[in-house]
Amino acid sequence: MLTTLTAHRAAFLIFAVALVTILGAWVFEYAGFAPCELCLLQRWAYYAGVPLALAVALAAPASPGLARAGLVLLAVLWLGSMAFGIYHAGVEWKFWPGPSTCTGTGGLSGGLPDLSRPVVLCDSPAIRILGLSLAGWNAVISLALALVALAGLRAQGSSSVSQ
Repeated sequence: MLTTLTAHRAAFLIFAVALVTILGAWVFEYAGFAPCELCLLQRWAYYAGVPLALAVALAAPASPGLARAGLVLLAVLWLGSMAFGIYHAGVEWKFWPGPSTCTGTGGLSGGLPDLSRPVVLCDSPAIRILGLSLAGWNAVISLALALVALAGLRAQGSSSVSQ
């Protein structure tokens, strides 16, 4: 499937998967799995990537150059999101320390806590699904989205046929 992926289809696939992913994160939050600060920061890639992917999908048929630039930007965005997901998952697995203000070793160095919100530690995953936390799944999904963007770039660059 990825070998016949056009820029238009790649951008639309990224849009759909990213939208379902962020909706899923909101469903988990609504179900009682409160996100930590790093979880909330990881969502910014989706807040930027969903509308960008939709714009690229809509522009791709008429503007191959714009589609190419958009797919490059999407690939970089999702690779960054993957790296951030790996960082957060590593904090959860205690491979490296996380920010002192949202880990179990943190004190009040960042000021007084907001007592109106529940305390959610970044080094304690709220849930694991098939052995991965939501941060780990973010890394996996982000890598897949970056690969789709790169496949769309390759397909666009190898064909002179209008997409």
